[in-house]
Amino acid sequence: MSSLFVNQLTTIDFSYLCPARGLVGETWLVDVVLSGELNEEGMVFDFGHVKKEIKAMIDAYADHALLVPAEHPAISLIEEDSTRTITLTMASGEEIICQAPAAAILPLPVEEISPANAQPLLAEHIFRQLPENVKAIELTLYPETIKGAYFHYSHGLKKHNGDCQRIAHGHRSPLQIFVNNERREDLEHEQVQRWQDIYLANQEYLHDEYTHNGHRHFSFGYTANQGEFKLSIPAARCYVIDTDTTIELLADHLAQTVSEKIPGQSIKVIANEGFCKGAIGIR
Repeated sequence: MSSLFVNQLTTIDFSYLCPARGLVGETWLVDVVLSGELNEEGMVFDFGHVKKEIKAMIDAYADHALLVPAEHPAISLIEEDSTRTITLTMASGEEIICQAPAAAILPLPVEEISPANAQPLLAEHIFRQLPENVKAIELTLYPETIKGAYFHYSHGLKKHNGDCQRIAHGHRSPLQIFVNNERREDLEHEQVQRWQDIYLANQEYLHDEYTHNGHRHFSFGYTANQGEFKLSIPAARCYVIDTDTTIELLADHLAQTVSEKIPGQSIKVIANEGFCKGAIGIR
């Protein structure tokens, strides 16, 4: 057999449920190896098709979705028509409840969401759609190696026409802050500590609050073109702003926050939305 490989074929931006951490935004890079017999073109699989078709399969399966460890005892799942409702009861007594169209929530038959657990499931999903001459597929999922400060965040963008409208998807995002063109790693680490495993939300979509097991919770919701989305989450794990939570608006918000803390200085914030993309906020 022959093999071909494509490193960093794509990225998966998603959120997942964790009984300890709650709702966690994440970004994984994807490497792929295809092995099989050569076709009439002398190829295992055309690189152009790898980059387009396999990327599309990965996107349809897990990108911008909420991944759920369905076999964990703290998780309950209800499926009704084309809607899924997932509930996580955390060890702290807090709860996270998400109701969304089925495509936005991906239950996996595992107790923990991790690259090692997700790799064979995603590989099997892709392999079923490949031509007969491809005999094996190997995927490697892994987070970017980030030397500086970064944070995990989840959000939903109601106005987005694509999958970003899903109320619980997220990213693993590096952050850089400059004051008068000098890097301020102290401010970066201070900010990511505040926003670690955070849910960033628009005040407009906050519809209710309630107390569960002594913990204050927020309930968010909206209807977008993919359907109705609802999310209840501990208030302590949220950060609510007066705008949508696009990366452009988040970078601007962070720049404004730093500017208020250090008035009269030139501020630049570089905030990533996952891997190698993001926005710059300047004050």
